[in-house]
Amino acid sequence: MKHLFLIAIILTIFSSCSKDEEDPVQPTTPTNNPSPSEPKLVFKFYFDSTAARLDNFGNLSTIPSGNAAQSPSFNQLSFHSLELAQDSFTAVGFGEIVYKGPETTAGGSTAVDFDQAIITTDGAIAYSKPLSQITPGTYKWLRSSLAYQNYDIQFLSNGNHLTGTLSSFVGFNNYITNYTINTQSVAVNNNKLQGYWGFETAVLGTSYVSEGQSPGTTVPNPIASSSPINPGSCVVTGDFPTPLTITGNETTDITVSITLSTNNSFEWKDLNSDGFFEPSDGTNPGDTVVDMGLRGLFPDWQ
Repeated sequence: MKHLFLIAIILTIFSSCSKDEEDPVQPTTPTNNPSPSEPKLVFKFYFDSTAARLDNFGNLSTIPSGNAAQSPSFNQLSFHSLELAQDSFTAVGFGEIVYKGPETTAGGSTAVDFDQAIITTDGAIAYSKPLSQITPGTYKWLRSSLAYQNYDIQFLSNGNHLTGTLSSFVGFNNYITNYTINTQSVAVNNNKLQGYWGFETAVLGTSYVSEGQSPGTTVPNPIASSSPINPGSCVVTGDFPTPLTITGNETTDITVSITLSTNNSFEWKDLNSDGFFEPSDGTNPGDTVVDMGLRGLFPDWQ
C-alpha cells in the first residue's frame, strides 16, 4: 500500500501549478561551423544558485510568507534566440539577432522545433558565430528566449526524501515529437504551449512519469517599461556590466558568459511551513507549485 501511495503522489505532483527506455538527450552541436582561425563570438551558459533572485521586472525578489523554495540542480537548457540590444529602448527583435532557432508548423501553429533545438549544459560552448557576421556596434543588453529546462528537485513523500527530474518547456509554443526526462522517453508528436512539463522519479527501483500544463513562468526583464516582451514568451533580459563593443576588426574570440540565476527558482505554497516540498502527506491536499522560472540573466564578456 505504501508503494501504491507513492505512485499516486507522483502522478499528481504538479497538478496544481499556477505558474510554467532511450538515452538522455545530449547537447546539440551548433550548426554553424566557422573556420578555426576566424575570430568568433562565443556564448556559454552557467547556472548559479547564488546569483540575485529577480522578479518579472528585474527587481530583487524575496520568498513570500507562506511559501518555500529550493534551488534546483540544473542538467540541461535549450534556448531559442540570442539577441544583442544597443539600449533599453531597442524593441525585442530589432537588435542584432545573433541566433534564432528553427521553427515548424508540423503541429499546426508556428512553434519552436524541439527536435532541432540546441541543448546545452553548464559551461559548455552553447553557440558561436563568426564576428565578421555581427554588425559592429556597442551593445548594452542581451536577450535570450529560453525554451527548455531540465533539472532535479528534492521532495518529501510520506516521510521519504526523494529526488525527481523535471523537464519544463517554456518556449512560446513547442513542437515536440519526443523527449527524455531522465531515463524515460515521452512521446508527444504535437504542439505544447509554454508551461508544459514532464516529471520522472523512481520508487523502489521503478521509474514513474507524469505530465501536466502550468499557465506560465517568471521571466525577468529589467527594461520592461521601455522594451516589453511579448505575452507568453520567455525572453529573459540582462545588461552587460561593461557594454559589449564589436569593432569588426577583432583578431581573437569574444566569449559571452551568461549566468542564469537558479536561486530558489522552484517555489511552492508550504502548507505546514516545514520548508520541504510535500505534494501530499496523506492528511492534506499537499503543497502546490507557484513558480518554476529562472530568476535572472547576467551576461559578461571578455
